[in-house]
Amino acid sequence: MSTLLQTLYGYHAWANVDLFNKLESIDLERHRTELQTTLRLISHYYVVSRIFAGHLQGVPHGFMSDNFEEIPELDELRAAVISSDQWYLDYIAQASVAILSEVVAFTFTDGDKGYMTREEMLTHVALHGGYHRGEVGRILWQLSITPPWDTFAVYLHQADPARRLQGERQLTRRGTGPESDWFPRG
Repeated sequence: MSTLLQTLYGYHAWANVDLFNKLESIDLERHRTELQTTLRLISHYYVVSRIFAGHLQGVPHGFMSDNFEEIPELDELRAAVISSDQWYLDYIAQASVAILSEVVAFTFTDGDKGYMTREEMLTHVALHGGYHRGEVGRILWQLSITPPWDTFAVYLHQADPARRLQGERQLTRRGTGPESDWFPRG
């Protein structure tokens, strides 16, 4: 089990829920096209996550491309993404270091061959989702909607508020020269 991957996927799942909550505020009458574009982007990274879940399990994923022909509606896509995120959290919770370092050969939907460790696949899926959430954030800014605060540091401090207290500890200086170091006191 990798604690960093568990934390990364906790963040990924949190950011996805936050994004879906924000998308509910889009006026469907005024911004139908933009909402469809955001759903297409999210649908794409969802499909890629399911493709890689198939690769990780060694089973056919059933996708011929990296997106659906018909993009699901917001609520249906939300449920699918949340379910997929939970699958990844469960997978990582039971994956040993040895399993994560195993290399898996697979074929991309365009026919190209792939060869990655399970850990690399898991990292790819999370980073890929973050990339496309960023694209959705740009669309939200263009609609004058402030996007969610989708950063790893924000997630870490919301998930563990005690981290904020660490910054309140006083620092003490060792040495007197310009190269001296600052250390937490106590």
